[in-house]
Amino acid sequence: MERYAEHGADGRVFLGAKGATPRRNHFNRLWQKACSDAGIKGLHFHDLRHTGNTLAASTGASTRELMARMGHSTSRAALIYQHASAARDRLIADALSDLVDKGRKPERKQDPEPEGHAGDTAD
Repeated sequence: MERYAEHGADGRVFLGAKGATPRRNHFNRLWQKACSDAGIKGLHFHDLRHTGNTLAASTGASTRELMARMGHSTSRAALIYQHASAARDRLIADALSDLVDKGRKPERKQDPEPEGHAGDTAD
């Protein structure tokens, strides 16, 4: 990161040779060099977007929220990132089980004695 990124929370991840945003036609070489230096093979830059959006979807983000994050104008594009995962499926199953259990075991509060009910006599 020291070699390729700007400092600070708002810093750009990749800088060109002159410290500016790299031109599109030079970016691929910069990306390939960064991956090679990190010992990573076969990783495409778009893979980062896909991974980030898949992780965002796994948090339970709605399709509308994913669309806004990704700049998509249709839900069809956003749905690509909403992969089913075993962990998420387990969370859903557990939540459904909790709902069923609550349905079987309703919490009943005893009603207080109604005032002046039949058989009471006033003094």
